[in-house]
Amino acid sequence: MDRTRFFIRVAAIYALIGAFMGSHMAGGGGLQLSAIHAHILVVGWLSLFAFGIYYKVFSIPKKSKLATAHVWTAFFGVFGLTAGMWLYYTQPIPGMNPFNTIFFIVGGTILLIAFVLFAIMTFIHGKLISEDA
Repeated sequence: MDRTRFFIRVAAIYALIGAFMGSHMAGGGGLQLSAIHAHILVVGWLSLFAFGIYYKVFSIPKKSKLATAHVWTAFFGVFGLTAGMWLYYTQPIPGMNPFNTIFFIVGGTILLIAFVLFAIMTFIHGKLISEDA
C-alpha cells in the first residue's frame, strides 16, 4: 500500500466533507455542528494530510509494522471519532445513546493510539528523520 497516496486521498475526502459542512452551516445560519465540523477538518483533513506528507518526505520502511499499525489506527480513529461525534451530538436514531457514546469514545481512543504510535515512530525511525538522511 502507498501510505502517502492513501492518507492524501482520505484527507481530501475529509476536506470536502468539512468544507461542505461549513458551507451548509454558514448558509443555514446554524452552528450546532461546529465542533464536528472542526474535528473533521483538524483530525480528518490536516492530521491525515500531515501523516501523508510525513511518509512522503521520510523514508520509513514499507515493511514497518509500526507504520502499518499507525496507518490503520489513524484511519479508523479519525472515522470513529468524527462519526461518533456526529452520532453523539445529533442522536439520529432514538434510543441509541449508549451506542453513540461508546462509538465516540472508542473512535477517540483509537485516534489517540494512532498519535502515540506516530510519536514512537519518530523515535524508532529517528535516523531517517534528518536533514542529512
